[in-house]
Amino acid sequence: MQVQPIRTPALVTELAERINERFPGRARVLLDGAPPTEPEQLADALAEELRLRGRPVLRASSADFLRPASVRLEHGRTDPDELLAGWLDTAGLTREALTPAGPDGSGWVLPRLWDASVDRAFRAQRMELADNGVLLVDGALLLGRGLPAEFTVHLRMSAAALARRLDPERQWTLPAYARYDEEHDPAGADVLVLADDPARPALVQR
Repeated sequence: MQVQPIRTPALVTELAERINERFPGRARVLLDGAPPTEPEQLADALAEELRLRGRPVLRASSADFLRPASVRLEHGRTDPDELLAGWLDTAGLTREALTPAGPDGSGWVLPRLWDASVDRAFRAQRMELADNGVLLVDGALLLGRGLPAEFTVHLRMSAAALARRLDPERQWTLPAYARYDEEHDPAGADVLVLADDPARPALVQR
């Protein structure tokens, strides 16, 4: 395994080139990482780069596809096992966004489903994804759970770095990320980026 330090703009360019070369039609891309790795910022930058290359892009976040509070918080607000297994509405994300955005899907994507801040459904309209469009979904704990995607990126942070950089109020989530690494193999993503220092990422060459 070779590790190549890379600046974020170069990483964005590399990802855009790989997506363009490998998937000229519709593509679903999952950008996965714990909150301190800021996968949403990488997804936003990648969306802009793809648009500059002539690719229509829709953005979505797993935070907008959580289960209702009555379900995901059934065992309390700080249960790491439930965070890993029960917070994300994988069926809803697949049904409303990922399946329609697939190469054989309808193209009509619902970019947000559930507003966790008020615990009710968004009044969002479906958006059409062009035949050469890309759906970029950012979030944490996304991989190894059967979500359909053409291309996956994992921003990997070591356990020590995650504990150091994670918001103190989110320290209870650390066991969930430890189990995620052991049981879901996120390092097996199409692209693995080492992000102990998100400002100085490194690309793993395989």
